[in-house]
Amino acid sequence: PVNEVWGVGRQISKALVEGGLKTVLDLVRLDPAMVKRRWSVVLERTVRELQGTSCVELEHEPQAKQEIACTRSFGHPVTEQSDLAEAITEFASRAAQKLRKQSSLAGQVLCFIRTSPFRQDAQYSRSITVPLRRPSADTAVIVAAALSGLKAIYRPDFKMAKAGVMLLELQSDAVQQQELALEDDNVVDKGRLMTTLDGLNQRYGRGTVLMASAGLAGNRRAWSMKQERRTPGYTTCWEDMAVARA
Repeated sequence: PVNEVWGVGRQISKALVEGGLKTVLDLVRLDPAMVKRRWSVVLERTVRELQGTSCVELEHEPQAKQEIACTRSFGHPVTEQSDLAEAITEFASRAAQKLRKQSSLAGQVLCFIRTSPFRQDAQYSRSITVPLRRPSADTAVIVAAALSGLKAIYRPDFKMAKAGVMLLELQSDAVQQQELALEDDNVVDKGRLMTTLDGLNQRYGRGTVLMASAGLAGNRRAWSMKQERRTPGYTTCWEDMAVARA
């Protein structure tokens, strides 16, 4: 049936059947130019692919992301700035790790907090973008920028339900634009330190080495997600591995 072709949706499939095109062979015999005029360029490419003409290039490696975000909803409402700072530190650290994984640098850090729109409480939602003096993938730099943003938008007495960090203006770490005659002589390249940090967390588990402002309570932190119905990681976690008893 024609609806089994990848890229042929329910509506297009219905239109094709109404036009007498019921099988994949019928689709292959169509004129691509006519398909483009009558339906869409997407279906035209599908027809050309079926006819043996490559229209979609294979990506051996995924393209680098233009934005990187780490956001979470809290397991319980959070009102204290210290608890929000722990969450923002955690999110910024994870985003920085993703940034280094794709060999990129960030030029801006966006931080946001908001209450739940489903609760009958006072509502509050704010975000702020903090530019970095130099594009960076340093966890300490990104966390510091995110925390400064949190300090600017935090308001007490609101029950926050979600927070997050986004890294913007991403660029490759292969090319870095420096400042003219304003360079600090004591700027230290922390690339090796960040590589070691990522290696330890990958080898011994997430959170093995972290920023002090992320707190040390682990999953007992006030903002931690409940995750009561999370599917066990049978193939990735020793604690969740299924046990068979004879």
